[in-house]
Amino acid sequence: MIVCPNCNHQNPDGAIQCEACYTPLPVMSSCPNCGAAVQSDATFCGQCGYDLRSNESSLPPTVVAAAPLAPTVAAPPLPAPDPLVAPEPLVAGATSARVPSSSPEESTVATPPPAAPAPAAAAPAPVAAPPRAAGGSSKTELQVQTAKLLHVQTNKELELPQHLSVIHIGKPNDRIPPDIDVSGFQHSEVVSRVHADIRVEGDGYYIEDVGSANGTYINNFPLPTGNRHRLRPGDRIALGKGDMVTFLFQIS
Repeated sequence: MIVCPNCNHQNPDGAIQCEACYTPLPVMSSCPNCGAAVQSDATFCGQCGYDLRSNESSLPPTVVAAAPLAPTVAAPPLPAPDPLVAPEPLVAGATSARVPSSSPEESTVATPPPAAPAPAAAAPAPVAAPPRAAGGSSKTELQVQTAKLLHVQTNKELELPQHLSVIHIGKPNDRIPPDIDVSGFQHSEVVSRVHADIRVEGDGYYIEDVGSANGTYINNFPLPTGNRHRLRPGDRIALGKGDMVTFLFQIS
C-alpha cells in the first residue's frame, strides 16, 4: 500500500495519484537488504534501517565516450569577381545623351522633354448629412425597466423606487419607515407595520417576509419567513390572510 503524504489515504501498489485527494504519490522501490517497500528518494529503510545511500555509491560511474571529431574539409577557392566599370561623368546642362554605337562614329540621341505633372485629383464633394427629424434627438435613448405593484382591489399602480436596492413594504412606524405604504388601502389592518421587503439584485426582484403577523402569500402559497422568491411579471402577492390586500407584480 502507498500512503498519501497529504491525506494519509492508503492507495494500492502501483498507484501514481491519490484516490481521495488526487495528490501525486511518491515513487516506491524495494530495499536491497530486506526487500521492504521504500520511497525512491528515502535515505534509510524504515524496516531494517539499511543505509540506501551506500547502495547508490556502489554503482560504477557511467563513462561516456567522446564522439570522434569530423575531419575538417577545406573550402574550394572562390573565383575572382569581374572588375567594376566606372560610369561616364555627367555634364551639367546637357540636352543630349551619348549612347554607344556599333559603328566607329558616335551617334547623339536627343533627350525627350520632361513630362508635364498630372493634374491633382479633384476633392470629393461633401456628402450632405441626412436631415434630422423634427423634435428628434441624435443620441439613442436607453429604455429603463420600471417595476410596479398593481393593487387588485382598487386597480391602483404603485411604482417601485428605482434608486433603492431594498424596498420596505408596510405601514408607518418609528423603526423602519415603509417605502411602499399600504395604510391607505382597505383592510390594511391585516398588514404589519414591517411586513415584507423587495430586494433588487441586477435585473431581478426578490420578495421576502420579514416576520409579519399574518404572513405573505405568493400565488396563494405561503412564503416562509426568511425565504426569498424571485418575482416574475404576473405574480400575485397577498399581504396577510384572506387575500384582502393583494398586488400583481408588473414590469414595463
